[in-house]
Amino acid sequence: MSNQGVQQQPLRRTLGIIRPHLGRHKALMGGGVLALLFEVAFRVLEPWPVKYVVDAITRSLGAEFAGTGPVATPAFLLACGAALVLLTGLRALCNFLATVAFALTGSRVATELRGRVFSHVQALSARYHSSARTGDTVQRLVGDVGRLQEVGVSAGLPLLANCITLVAMAGVMFWLDPLLALVVALACASFLLLSRLSTGKITVAARRTRKGEGALANTAQESLGAIKVVQTYGLEETLADRFGASNEKTLRDGVQSRRLAAALERRTDVIVGFATAVVLAGGGWRVVQGAMTPGDLVLFLMYLKTSMKPLRDLAKYTGRIARATASGERVADLLDEQVDIRDAEDAAPLGKVWGDVELRNVTAGYAAAAPVLKDVTLTFLGGRRTAVVGPSGSGKSTLVSLLVRMMDPVSGSVHLDGRDLRAITLASLRANVSLVLQDSVLFTGTIRENIRYGRIDATDAEVESAARTASVHGFVSAFADGYDTVVGERGGTLSGGQRQRIAIARALLRNAPVVILDEVTTGLDQDSRSEVLLGLETLTRDRTTITITHEPSVALDADCIIWLQDGRVLLQGTPDDLRKDPMFAAWAQRETAGEVRSTGSSTGGAE
Repeated sequence: MSNQGVQQQPLRRTLGIIRPHLGRHKALMGGGVLALLFEVAFRVLEPWPVKYVVDAITRSLGAEFAGTGPVATPAFLLACGAALVLLTGLRALCNFLATVAFALTGSRVATELRGRVFSHVQALSARYHSSARTGDTVQRLVGDVGRLQEVGVSAGLPLLANCITLVAMAGVMFWLDPLLALVVALACASFLLLSRLSTGKITVAARRTRKGEGALANTAQESLGAIKVVQTYGLEETLADRFGASNEKTLRDGVQSRRLAAALERRTDVIVGFATAVVLAGGGWRVVQGAMTPGDLVLFLMYLKTSMKPLRDLAKYTGRIARATASGERVADLLDEQVDIRDAEDAAPLGKVWGDVELRNVTAGYAAAAPVLKDVTLTFLGGRRTAVVGPSGSGKSTLVSLLVRMMDPVSGSVHLDGRDLRAITLASLRANVSLVLQDSVLFTGTIRENIRYGRIDATDAEVESAARTASVHGFVSAFADGYDTVVGERGGTLSGGQRQRIAIARALLRNAPVVILDEVTTGLDQDSRSEVLLGLETLTRDRTTITITHEPSVALDADCIIWLQDGRVLLQGTPDDLRKDPMFAAWAQRETAGEVRSTGSSTGGAE
């Protein structure tokens, strides 16, 4: 593939993701283009007062080759000076209006594109998120979209204006002297040849740089997100070395991109200098021969200088545009990820939900890996509590993802009240499910806001009522700002038990008929565990409850127990039935001993 081909495809893709957002800004863009055209017109007219002054002066000095026209009277010179000031002022005004119009368009398009990408990423299934690197995704969402906006204003607008200027001035130069104008044409052709040879290489280097920056962001995000582990295990130097290695590689790629762009700029300077020298010598000889006036030569040189500016700018902005193209390609790659979990065309919302959940011959897994669940058939009866136990890797988390339709089975089907989940709208399905995880996710904001995420339209009174039921009100009242206390990222300013109780309050506020609990008491001390279990008792009453747990005491408190192992149902029955099974009894004894040791040695660590 040629370098030109390398460049064209990413550029087309970049323009393709931006184009859908331009339509609604036609009026603003039209105004910007109109101001740009007026700026070009004033730029073309701007050198003419200089030409008239030079010709008038040479004529006043008695030069015979200056042609007919006015002489250099004070009034005429003042008029030319005033005309130059007026043209310069009008050109500056039009440039300002065009810059503002395009800057507003760029900002609005970038905002819309960033929102579109964010919504797209949120819609991607567990298959994507299980392998995607969060830091790199955030870098594409924020950094790459921002670079598209920046370059669109700082490079795109000047290039557009200068290219229009080049065309307009080339026309005037051919009218003034076709022979000298050929020099400009040859200079442009030389630049296009150099650009074609360099641009593809710059784009490739810029793409590597952006990819490296994404890897850097991911390393930083992982390290800072697990800072307790990093510091406890003394991994600061190891991770700093890894970050430093990636940083050095990104630096080398970035330097290569800028070196290639700088080389193109310097070659362009040589082309422009050579063209100017030829015009200066040839034009001077044409004036001596009487084919041009001195004013015509000055006008031609001013046009040459102005018309060569696009070549300099093209060289100057090639690196920026290449980096923007690389960023655009990364954003396009993200948008090309298929949303495989979406509403079917005939999907209908749920009505009243009883809560019977069934898996029928379900096989499920992630990407190209081996299936995690293998031909599983299960029934969770409405209004009853079912515990799911089993060793790590047995498919418990995959089961949770299937039930909230974060993923679809490879084969088989999942049903709610007899209806295939794929025939139910996602919004209505998830509105009828409450999920409480082991690592309760809280968002930066107030405690009140975090509880209200269970039901956005809930009143303050309803929020506080759910908090009281979940045993949240007591510790919240001790805070100076009460429910308006701001929690840190992921609730880091609260203890594990407090986070878990807020998550239960959020689920209570949702009031969904199906409740999924994923290891919600793991890692809590005895006091926190008791408070959380009290809140769960209220949350799960008369609801279909599916509890993922490795704690025998929690499992034996359920109405039914399911043992998953190696992706298959190994045991299923009531607690009384499973107590008689030797394998389950041995597991319960072993886990209970570990649970007692864990809670016995706890001194409130979770709190």
